[in-house]
Amino acid sequence: MKKTWARTIGGALLTVIGTRWALQGAGVFGTTGGMNGEPVWLLIGPVVALLGLSLLVGGIKQLRAGKQR
Repeated sequence: MKKTWARTIGGALLTVIGTRWALQGAGVFGTTGGMNGEPVWLLIGPVVALLGLSLLVGGIKQLRAGKQR
């Protein structure tokens, strides 16, 4: 059960982080400094977000299945 919670929380965090990276790569937060406006983050961000989303959905499914037992 602890692994399921860790998977769910980790997936949520990766989804948020990946989305933030993609938006920074798109220059949504301005174009000064660091990752802002860098096209590479438009590639890395969505990959991380999708990985996080798959972990999140899998974790939620496991949690729901555990409650039905």
